[in-house]
Amino acid sequence: MTATRTATTQHTSSAAPSSSFTGTATLVRFLLRRDRIKLPAWTAGFAVFMLYLATAIPAVYETEADLQGATQLFHDPVGRMLTGPGYGFDTPTLEGFVANGYGLYFMLLSALMSILLVSRHTRVEEQTGRAELVRANVVGRHAALTAVLVVALVTNLAAAAAVFVMMVAVGGFGAAGSAVFAAAIAAIGVAFAGVATITAQLTEYSRAASGMAGAVLGAAFVLRAGGDMAAEGGNALSWTSPLAWGQQTAPFVLDRWWPLLLPIALAVGAATVGYVLAAHRDVGASLFTVRPGRQRAAPSLGTPLGLALRLQRASIIGWTVALAITGLVFGAFTDALIDALGDMPEAFVELFGGTEDMIAGYLSYMAVFMAYLVAAYAILAVVSLRSEETTGRGEPVLATPVSRWTWLGSNVAVTVGGIVVLSGVTGAANGLGAAIVTGDTSYVWELTAAGLNHIPAVLVVLSVAVLLFGVLPRAIQATWVIVGYGVVVGTFGPLLELPDAAYEVSPFEHAAEMPLEAFSLQPLVALTAIALVAAGVGMLAFRQRGINVA
Repeated sequence: MTATRTATTQHTSSAAPSSSFTGTATLVRFLLRRDRIKLPAWTAGFAVFMLYLATAIPAVYETEADLQGATQLFHDPVGRMLTGPGYGFDTPTLEGFVANGYGLYFMLLSALMSILLVSRHTRVEEQTGRAELVRANVVGRHAALTAVLVVALVTNLAAAAAVFVMMVAVGGFGAAGSAVFAAAIAAIGVAFAGVATITAQLTEYSRAASGMAGAVLGAAFVLRAGGDMAAEGGNALSWTSPLAWGQQTAPFVLDRWWPLLLPIALAVGAATVGYVLAAHRDVGASLFTVRPGRQRAAPSLGTPLGLALRLQRASIIGWTVALAITGLVFGAFTDALIDALGDMPEAFVELFGGTEDMIAGYLSYMAVFMAYLVAAYAILAVVSLRSEETTGRGEPVLATPVSRWTWLGSNVAVTVGGIVVLSGVTGAANGLGAAIVTGDTSYVWELTAAGLNHIPAVLVVLSVAVLLFGVLPRAIQATWVIVGYGVVVGTFGPLLELPDAAYEVSPFEHAAEMPLEAFSLQPLVALTAIALVAAGVGMLAFRQRGINVA
């Protein structure tokens, strides 16, 4: 008996981790194996985006005069709000135009990629119980978090390398400026990986963790937009935004490396805080304690629709507040546009619908821009529904008399309701911001109608996500391509002189541009019909496939 106890003790001692980081290398390989499709897809997306810019822009702007005219859009206050501080647009070059005009969107993508990656491999793992199984092996306390950060770093470096290769090999851009630009993309991505490390410790739910990190990203965008719009080169407000730090490197103009010390410092500091917070909680728990539920559930939770509403309630409230603030801020920028009306470049006029009413054109574009964000909520709602299925929470519901059709239909119905609420509230907030600075209260009603006018386009995005959920659930994330394509076409289409066929592909380009244009019912009916057909096919496919299948 004593010998057995001694042997057991020795075995336990030898199996104990020698440090808090034991097993990190093994977990890194494991995460790379699990994301063998997602991470290369992200990297390829960065490469294709830069490939398109490096080939399309020289074809569109063949002469220096053409380029000079195009950069005037980015040089004006509203242009700087959408693109950045405007470095190098006084004497534009092709590479400077690409890096400083479109760099913001590369950085947004890298930040979003990092937030989703960290949330997926931290909080989701704890929700599903897989993290506890991993920790039961010879794995140090901080090994899992360290592995996630290493993978985030590797992925951002891979994306940056792909962008660098496309800029130098395809675009023929200078290596020095291309290196600064690529490094800025990677640095911003790593910084937001650090931010997501903190938010993953605060809540038990992956959606809330991603939402909080996304809120930080949204605040960074708004702060940068306000500072860059106020002054060329940005002001003190710009420097409060991590997104601005990457743009302040000014590739191909100043080629400054030192601003990248700020996102790197943020990444290190945030990761350190994440480690400290992780050490003060149990696996599966969070620092924000979950409020105990009622002793008796509300009667509504006994219905599929009530349960779906309860699951999405926090998400709808969070998105509504965030988008309302964003809409209010963008509406308030109307005053800056009025001040710039005296010197409007042709490209600027074309983007906002011509010279008849530039204010209405700007607000029309803002209505479409907010529709892109509402579409992001719709996609994430379906992704969350897929999570309900894969984590096993959906199966107990389907084991009751609730049919698959009812379960999926209830969740889709609540998402549609959320889309209506978000579209109306953000439109009203946008109009309120414009009304405050212009004194014209009619903007509140006009922009509310404009926001609601884009609901069918968002429903098309939702229906595609539902279609993929039913037919090929692993590919739901591909729905983001529709939103990304819409942003590129809607924002940069006039600059790139895209053909009409390119606009027809995007569902966001069919509705009337209210308040610039009069309301039109026909495109809304067509978009709604497409959405109903796609969603119907997805629901039928879900009834036929197995639960929790790839």
